[in-house]
Amino acid sequence: MPFITTSDHTRIFYKDYGSGRPVVLTHGWPLNSDSWEAQALFLASHGYRVIAHDRRGHGRSDATWLGNEMNTYADDLAALLDTLDLRDATLVGFSTGGGEVARYVGRHGTARVRQIVMVAAVPPYMLKAEDNPGGVPIEVFDGIRAGSLHDRAQLYRDLADGPFFGGNRPGADPSQGMRDNFWRQGMQADHRAAYECVAAFSATDFRADLDAIDVPTLVIHGDDDQVVPFEIGGRAAAARIKDAELKVYPGAPHGITDTHNEQLGNDLLAFLNGDKLT
Repeated sequence: MPFITTSDHTRIFYKDYGSGRPVVLTHGWPLNSDSWEAQALFLASHGYRVIAHDRRGHGRSDATWLGNEMNTYADDLAALLDTLDLRDATLVGFSTGGGEVARYVGRHGTARVRQIVMVAAVPPYMLKAEDNPGGVPIEVFDGIRAGSLHDRAQLYRDLADGPFFGGNRPGADPSQGMRDNFWRQGMQADHRAAYECVAAFSATDFRADLDAIDVPTLVIHGDDDQVVPFEIGGRAAAARIKDAELKVYPGAPHGITDTHNEQLGNDLLAFLNGDKLT
């Protein structure tokens, strides 16, 4: 299995599919690169080289006691792009991965980047604060942390059965396999890494990072996202990123990499090929 090694000697696992212009996929919490399998196969089959890594502490990458925060996640992404010498790349971040992509730009710029896609992503800033009154109250994230400490296996089951795929909405019926796959990936994550990542995705302010984005950017978000609400995530991010294109999936939940995998693949391919989606 392929790994790169970071400056603090952490091994980061990655998948490398196909050939052509590179597309780098970064995953959500508490998942790993397996969550991108539908899009990775689709894009690689249409002439792109697709790289998807497991964030440190997730999947097959090393777990570390320190470094479970956005600056290090972004530096790990930089190590991946530098080690593989990826140029003219499209960075695609889902949920927490969108924060990773934004912080990468804030810390490392866009010299290696051609395009960016934010998919149901956490930027600009999820947490409710004096200067972010529309954000999510900290009690919500405290509840996730408490659930993780008490019984994280059940926490992941509850998220998969309910808000992540919208299974708690009338008429929704995410497959058992889809829900089981979320749980499987979650349980592969290191306990401390997954616990600390809650603060990383919820309490990191990405507004200055979004201001630094100077390449074509597509924002995709479901307007019934119960994990990263549309007004806090997609709408706010598209409004802040210069000339960003916003694609809204009506009635879609958070986990659109699975629930809308074919539509998402086609939209990513169109953007990669230079087509306008809206």
